[in-house]
Amino acid sequence: MRYFLIAGEASGDKHAAALMVELKRRDPEAVFTGLGGDQMASAGCHLYQDYRHMAFMGFAAVLQNRHQVRENFLIARKALLNDRPDALILIDYPSFNLRMAAYCKKHLPQTKIYYYIPPKVWAWKRRRIHQIARLCDEVLGIFPFEPAFYAHYGYSCTYVGNPTVEMIKEESDRIATGSRKALPVKAIAVLPGSRPSEISHCLPRMLEAARRFPDYSITVCAAPGIEDAFYTPYLRLNETLTRDTYGVVRTAAAAIVNSGTATLETALLGCPQVAVYHLACSRLIGLIRWAQPLFFSIPYFTLVNIIAGKEVIKECIANDFTQDKVANELHRLLNDEEYTQKMLASYEHIRSELGDQPAAAEAAARIRTRNRS
Repeated sequence: MRYFLIAGEASGDKHAAALMVELKRRDPEAVFTGLGGDQMASAGCHLYQDYRHMAFMGFAAVLQNRHQVRENFLIARKALLNDRPDALILIDYPSFNLRMAAYCKKHLPQTKIYYYIPPKVWAWKRRRIHQIARLCDEVLGIFPFEPAFYAHYGYSCTYVGNPTVEMIKEESDRIATGSRKALPVKAIAVLPGSRPSEISHCLPRMLEAARRFPDYSITVCAAPGIEDAFYTPYLRLNETLTRDTYGVVRTAAAAIVNSGTATLETALLGCPQVAVYHLACSRLIGLIRWAQPLFFSIPYFTLVNIIAGKEVIKECIANDFTQDKVANELHRLLNDEEYTQKMLASYEHIRSELGDQPAAAEAAARIRTRNRS
């Protein structure tokens, strides 16, 4: 069978590659093409475009790179018509992927469309749920509350497990084999995001907050696809850069994390954290907390708090994202043991909610079974 996959950023590339491995296990003759990154290529996917030319976040970035965005659509459409895949598999990246799903539905009606890691419509842009249900043959969710959310609107969604849980387990297995030495405990991990724009906006403030604790070393966790040289101007001589994110976070005393999947990874690794998120014109939208019901469907921004249904970690969002507020929370994480123990206990509850289903394997089985029927 022929599979066409689209992942528009580093995390999607990683999850798509894991799914490809499981599909190949069930379908040794499988052929993979699509848009993605190095991990997909290593797993055997012929790439028509690298996600580094696709990962634009926010209206301003998309507008600034509109010619590249248009080219990406042209490349994807041409490739789809040329390959005529049996299955189109979409991984997150909703603005692009939903347009590609509509194009595929119109021009290749025989191709089944799967959304693995669907958009977080339960958080914002809830109207998208109707579009997803209309365009996709099956929606494969990674949060346990998603099936009930879709059912509320009369649609179907299957929970296949959470891929982050799998990846954390694999990391634990590597540690058990003694493949990596433990790092110093008195360290602060800084996870500034996966896109150049968000890194440049967030990293300086994150570092300034961490530097207020001179007894702790500072390690910045680099994102896949971002060169070391991009981070160098922000770092001082005694600050380090690593690509062993899981290893550093697991052993750090605390972490400052740009909101996204990284907050969930940090929780599953058992590290106390404070979450940050930069929003353009943050002063103008500083009232977002009281205006939030107008724009968002849930009271929290981070996956950790959303899954727990309460504030487990502090969210420094928009105009709350200041050096002082991050440093104040960091001080509490480093000095208030009762506070951090309560946070770690909530992490355990999140682990149990997510379960231990192997997401990639479950998703591959669903896709394989449906395409053979």
